[in-house]
Amino acid sequence: MKAQSNNPPGDETRLAREARTNADAFAELYRRYVNNVFRYHMAHTGNVKDAEDLTSQTFMAALENIRSYRERGSFIAWLMGIASRKRPLFFRGLRREVPLDAALHIPDPEPAPDQTAFHHLQIESVSRALKQLSPDRAEAIILYFFGGLTHSEAARVLGKSEAAVKMLISRGLQDLRERTSLALEVER
Repeated sequence: MKAQSNNPPGDETRLAREARTNADAFAELYRRYVNNVFRYHMAHTGNVKDAEDLTSQTFMAALENIRSYRERGSFIAWLMGIASRKRPLFFRGLRREVPLDAALHIPDPEPAPDQTAFHHLQIESVSRALKQLSPDRAEAIILYFFGGLTHSEAARVLGKSEAAVKMLISRGLQDLRERTSLALEVER
């Protein structure tokens, strides 16, 4: 599920530099990262319209502030930092339910009904469990798996060390495993 970038690291830096004066360069950065930003917002909001609005706001802010990108980290980490600051401003403390199945892409367009039912059961269980994690663990997992960031990029967004983010993800996944396996046992 984790998105990996096939672009060389220097390429995005060059594009970000060019994007300061060239709309085509910014458009290329948008094409590369719009899905990452959308999935990040979708995982938090559970609503396509809100995720689209937040994605748009994130890229508008990035365009307006492209000159502030200092090339100290990856462009996607800088962009996800903007996304993480836009989200609370958008909702102003409103807590919404987040159905994770809306943020996941199911590769097979027509899976078997039993697979679909089991998949939805798993998604609902993970969604409930994710809401019960500490906010730091949940955010690290969402940035890594839905936002497609590396550990170091997520660390930059969260203002933590890479080791701390790895630990948050590891412990968060362990919490999710425990909570989802218990939920699946209860639901059987």
